[in-house]
Amino acid sequence: HVQLVESGGGSVEPGGSLNLSCAATGKTNVLNCMAWFLQAPGKEREAVASIGSDGTTKYADAVKGRFTLSHENNKKTVDLQMNDLKPEDTAIYYCAAVRYGVNEDISALTSPCDRTPYDYWGPGTQVTVS
Repeated sequence: HVQLVESGGGSVEPGGSLNLSCAATGKTNVLNCMAWFLQAPGKEREAVASIGSDGTTKYADAVKGRFTLSHENNKKTVDLQMNDLKPEDTAIYYCAAVRYGVNEDISALTSPCDRTPYDYWGPGTQVTVS
């Protein structure tokens, strides 16, 4: 089993920065994707940024140029550096991870992070920009 714990959320003014960190513990020897999602009040959860075991990174259009993902595989962490924050970035941010099943057919995937549903989720951390 894998546990994910987020940290680094908080309140900032527009234009400010925050760094979110996600630490994975447990059976993390093979995590095929680690990603960040957000859920704003009254809205559905949406992807923010992800990194696959093949090194592929993806960002939502709304955060490109402002958010940067970094991953330390040996420490099983994935950080999200968020700069130039805007009020519309206000949300609960969740860390999530994918781990393929033993006999899972992944031939149709173009990226490990395209596989849904994600297997593990952290409890989330609040980010407020106002």
